[in-house]
Amino acid sequence: MRAWETTGGAGRVDRIRLTRRGTPTPGIGELLVRVEVCGVCRTDLHVADGDLPVHRPAVVPGHEAVGTVVDAGADVSRFSPGDRVGVAWLRSTCGRCRWCRRGAENLCPEATFTGWDADGGYAELVTVPAAFAYRVPDALPSEQAAPLLCAGIIGYRSLVRSELPPGGRLGIYGFGASAHLTAQVALAQSAEVHVMTRGSGARRLALSLGAASAGGADAPPPVPLDSAIIFAPAGELVPHALEAVERGGTVVLAGIHLSDVPRLDYQRHLFHEKRLTSVTANTRADGDELFRLAAALSVRADVTTYPFEAADRALTDLAAGDVTGVAVLSVG
Repeated sequence: MRAWETTGGAGRVDRIRLTRRGTPTPGIGELLVRVEVCGVCRTDLHVADGDLPVHRPAVVPGHEAVGTVVDAGADVSRFSPGDRVGVAWLRSTCGRCRWCRRGAENLCPEATFTGWDADGGYAELVTVPAAFAYRVPDALPSEQAAPLLCAGIIGYRSLVRSELPPGGRLGIYGFGASAHLTAQVALAQSAEVHVMTRGSGARRLALSLGAASAGGADAPPPVPLDSAIIFAPAGELVPHALEAVERGGTVVLAGIHLSDVPRLDYQRHLFHEKRLTSVTANTRADGDELFRLAAALSVRADVTTYPFEAADRALTDLAAGDVTGVAVLSVG
């Protein structure tokens, strides 16, 4: 099969390379999936560029894969060949630790991740534990389902953790894949959304989706905010967001990687019970709920499709800020 693998070429166009590999064999409890499409996530870029050092040399990136089950290992009863499934970032957890037992499996110290610990969806075939695969609804096109598997799930978890009050004012910093999906969910739930982002195309997309305002990345919003989510991997935005939220407001850091946060002033940024919190991966329950909401609320990704052979160009465009909405690889 053909697959893209990381090279350690951080920040260059050769950060990944196209290779040929043998067909993977599904282990006990695993599915073998023929990939149809795979979303291109900023986390893939962080892995390829070394911001998140790879857990396996020459790992295949990609954790927003949708495809068809073609084979299964022993002890699989949940799926059958021909079923369409989604392969997401969270690949496995121990199921025994105190975090798993209390429903916070995203914090499991033994968790493994697709496209980081194990080969992912920038390939014609991928394996996934059946317990961590998602059944994709028939009515949802594959190119729409793929971005939900990470960008959508992380955005949804960030929105929940923002504790936005009903009808509240939500600030969104950065407006890429995850943010434009999250905005749609928030708007459908009657939030007033204000977007701060550097790209003019992203600002136009935000306004077209119904945002009340869209300004520069470090510009103050036109009104005080109840909550804010920072999707951009830019720590310098944290003080701006904390100043923008009102008393008792929450600022959520949605990224797996963030540049250094500048020194905060307690009185200006944190006093009056303002909260600063992060998001770590997701639980399977988050994904199940997001798939249900996406269908009910008609959430639609703004998709730019790249041929499988152009995965390196997709990452380069993403790094340059030249992707509006989400990028998706057409694999098979």
